[in-house]
Amino acid sequence: MKQLLLAEFIAPMDADVIRDGAILIDNGIIVDVGNGNELREKYPQAVADDLGAAVIVPGLVNAHTHLELSCLSPGDRPDSFCSWILSLQQRMLSISHDPLKIAQLGVDEGVRQCLRYGVTTVGDISQQYHITRPRLAKSQLNVVSYGEAVGLAQRRNRFDELLDGAVQTDLAGAHLRIGVSPHAPYTVDARGYRQALQLAKARKLPLATHLAETSEEAEFLQHQSGPFRRLWQRMGWWQDGVELVKRPPIAAARTLGLLDYPTVLAHVNYCSDDDLVILAHGQASVVYCPRTHRYFGHPPHRWRQMLENKINVVVGTDSCASSPNLNLLDDLRLVHALDPQFSVQRLWQMITLRSAQALQWSGQTGSLTAGKFADLVIFKVQTDDPLRELLENDQEPARVMVAGQWVDNQK
Repeated sequence: MKQLLLAEFIAPMDADVIRDGAILIDNGIIVDVGNGNELREKYPQAVADDLGAAVIVPGLVNAHTHLELSCLSPGDRPDSFCSWILSLQQRMLSISHDPLKIAQLGVDEGVRQCLRYGVTTVGDISQQYHITRPRLAKSQLNVVSYGEAVGLAQRRNRFDELLDGAVQTDLAGAHLRIGVSPHAPYTVDARGYRQALQLAKARKLPLATHLAETSEEAEFLQHQSGPFRRLWQRMGWWQDGVELVKRPPIAAARTLGLLDYPTVLAHVNYCSDDDLVILAHGQASVVYCPRTHRYFGHPPHRWRQMLENKINVVVGTDSCASSPNLNLLDDLRLVHALDPQFSVQRLWQMITLRSAQALQWSGQTGSLTAGKFADLVIFKVQTDDPLRELLENDQEPARVMVAGQWVDNQK
């Protein structure tokens, strides 16, 4: 049965907002988008649902999160990034001494929050992928599940074990794609990055990594010193002779070949003018996580300059261990508050169309376009500038649809 959704506003994201618009949906796919009266006449047999004073936007796309950590909370700002890493274990133990149980609870809570806040597609980083993937495969979300591999120095064998499982595609399907994520330059050596990139290329898998997340990364890469080395020593796993690219993080990523692939780079909080040029000549996308960025007290992010340099910059939530929740729109609201004059349409594309492009899923989601999944979010509005209105209030979605089906209340 064809569905015809009518609303005061339709925001396709790949075109201007449509006043008094409509969307025709058939079998979970968008068939047509346009003027409401015209589509009523064109499809008289469709079942119409008039949503009234509302705006329909595409299902939101969170390009970087860790769903398995969704049972955690940030707490007070840590003294340092390394102390925050050390605190994660204690916070997890306060929930359960069984890491598998934490992952189960976390991914279920993460899915619930995503749907509540209108997120229908995620790029999920998971080290417990053997737990999260079966649950995600049964969820309503579209997911790129990046299996995370971590381990260097005396833990180097752990990286190989995780990488082998990370790329298993037995659960892959139309709504679950398998990717791989070598964690970060302070937990993966140069050989590990090359292994992951080689596998991604050979199997045509999405690739993601954390990069330039902290100011200490450069010291560790270039001199094998600083807080990250001390962290490895404190855990008893350091050994000399670790193969690292002795360059700043973004230059190191170029040397490793990561920028010659559509890699998703999480954070990039530290980026020089030279780094901007390097990124502009590559294929990678950058995920800015505003509330996590604020939580750690990093200097202002250079997302505007990145966009000016034609770098695909998108917005993500990161995890509940460093952000209050998975409300992606709240992250975008923070970006808007930091620069109220920046184009509202372009901001919204950073959690829809651009994010879908970063996840290599723009052919199926990210905009209200004929042929794409019928993933959409309904917000009630009161003004003639609905996208700006939603950035300047704290409203949550009124309804969420995934693949043509309304989602049950997730609150």
